Amino acid sequence: MNILFAGTSDFAAVVLAALLRASSDLVGVYTRPDRPSGRGRKLQVSPVKALAESHGIALEQPPSFGDSCVVHRLRAYKPDLMIVVAYGQILPAEVLAIPRLGCVNLHASLLPRWRGAAPIQRALLAGDQETGVCLMQMEPGLDTGPVLARRCCAIAQHDTSATLHDRLAELAGALLVDNLDGLLAGQLVPEAQGEEGMTYAGKLRKDEAPLDWSRPATEIVRAIRAFNPWPVAETHWRGGRLRLWAGVECATIGADDGSAPGTVIALGRDGIRVVCGSGAVLIETVQADGGRAMPASSFLNANDMQVGDQLGPPMAVAKTQEAGV
Repeated sequence: MNILFAGTSDFAAVVLAALLRASSDLVGVYTRPDRPSGRGRKLQVSPVKALAESHGIALEQPPSFGDSCVVHRLRAYKPDLMIVVAYGQILPAEVLAIPRLGCVNLHASLLPRWRGAAPIQRALLAGDQETGVCLMQMEPGLDTGPVLARRCCAIAQHDTSATLHDRLAELAGALLVDNLDGLLAGQLVPEAQGEEGMTYAGKLRKDEAPLDWSRPATEIVRAIRAFNPWPVAETHWRGGRLRLWAGVECATIGADDGSAPGTVIALGRDGIRVVCGSGAVLIETVQADGGRAMPASSFLNANDMQVGDQLGPPMAVAKTQEAGV
């Protein structure tokens, strides 16, 4: 058997590592071209590229599959199967048809729920109690192909996108390995997805990071968890930005009836208590611009935050401070 693997991210690298432990049939790896990153704009190799190179596997980094030479080179591998995981590039129908057994994808949701680019984050934002991974036969539609195997995973109360990502990556690797023989033998029974229960997991945007304190505390906490490690939930205090890495719902003790959403209602060793549209949030880990993430208690030791201070968008905070509230 000739297996090709296409992936780019850390998630994909975990699955590739599992495949390398389970099979010697991998003949080539596709990953995105190196990209400039950081202040120095130094070219950064993908986690998948680093892993492939460390194992001496043939590596391909085409900018796209629109070039006939790229497609011709893929055909030259004579692949029986192509495994695609968080590759970051759409595969045209011509490419999907090249491997004898087609192309399969490992997707971090229980399809048809959360088709799209950010299934882990969207599941957290929606307050889902369960998610999982699916092994799916690829077709031209966006994550619409029949599911060949799936495995469920509970979402813990304090899960962030980072912790859930790592757990699902390991689960995806195990799901692939456990079904690889059946996949190569053509023994897996495809299950059509259908459209009932379908949701779309749109790509995360940086402009989603600012918190709206008029929302319920439950939604604020979901956003803090979902946006860790990117784009990181944020708010403003006295004209400066604060990034919020961890927080939990808490009681509104200390809040007057007239406390506006975003008002700091208590400060202590356990964190910063902020009133929301309904309920309150205890901020546990915070990061000021130019600083590092730290426990809220450490932030309070170094900054003169007061009960009654207002958190929120820059203009709203400025107007509140000017009014002496």
